[in-house]
Amino acid sequence: MIRAAFLAAPLLLAACGSSDAPTESTDSASSGQAQPEAVALTGEQIFKRCVACHKVEKGAASGLGPNLHGVAGRAVASVEGFNFSPALKAKGGVWDDANLDGYIENPRTFVPGNKMSFAGIKDAGERKAVIDYLKEQK
Repeated sequence: MIRAAFLAAPLLLAACGSSDAPTESTDSASSGQAQPEAVALTGEQIFKRCVACHKVEKGAASGLGPNLHGVAGRAVASVEGFNFSPALKAKGGVWDDANLDGYIENPRTFVPGNKMSFAGIKDAGERKAVIDYLKEQK
């Protein structure tokens, strides 16, 4: 009984959206080759952590966070009708790969005083996958 609980613990942790959860199936990892379907969906799957606050569909209304459709290459704090924090407005610049990466890694550190409560994605590969996914949303 204790053994069953011990074996179930990693599954429960993975279901919590931990950025440390594996993203490839055991079969693809053991063969040394990623399955194309899994790679193509990785950014979208990781982005599911963000959908409680953000939309990516063209024309969708912003929610708790701004709509991220077309965010790559867009000016920071520029979604019309969204009430951005003064800190994010003052950041300026464009959401290029470097800015997206820094913000997604740790929003509070990258732009101190912003309103985003998400702790960030620590894994660089997962951040890249999300950025690539966002770049496709145009």
